[in-house]
Amino acid sequence: MNWDLENPFTYDIRVAAEDIDALGHANNTVYVRWLERCAWEHSRSLGLGLDEYRELDRAMAVVRHEIDYLGAAYEGDELTMATWIIHWDQKLRMTRHFQLIRDSDQATLLRARTTFACIELSTGKPRRMPPIFIENYGRGLTPGGA
Repeated sequence: MNWDLENPFTYDIRVAAEDIDALGHANNTVYVRWLERCAWEHSRSLGLGLDEYRELDRAMAVVRHEIDYLGAAYEGDELTMATWIIHWDQKLRMTRHFQLIRDSDQATLLRARTTFACIELSTGKPRRMPPIFIENYGRGLTPGGA
């Protein structure tokens, strides 16, 4: 696939009937759900799933989505969503880049950036990343990212 960056984490998607809106293509909100699922799967692959978040009383919460919708997806389309951690300050914030490609024609349907902030789950307030976040998310940082 023609990825924007090297060595992505990928998540496979098949567009389902319930993803389709009145205009006959995948609804914009569905793309956001796919972004979230891809980010979660990547986090889990780095050893930071919901159980670890709860145990640590910390989570990475979305503070901003920037989405460019470049093409439509249709029922039955096979898609691949990729993500990369492209920036983090090792304290509070992390940014992911996403790219969505339709497998059949290699068309890029979406590019997005999501900024996350580390929060304390019990209060919802911003808190520094615990050491395990720094270690595990650091393993997922794209070379050249800072």
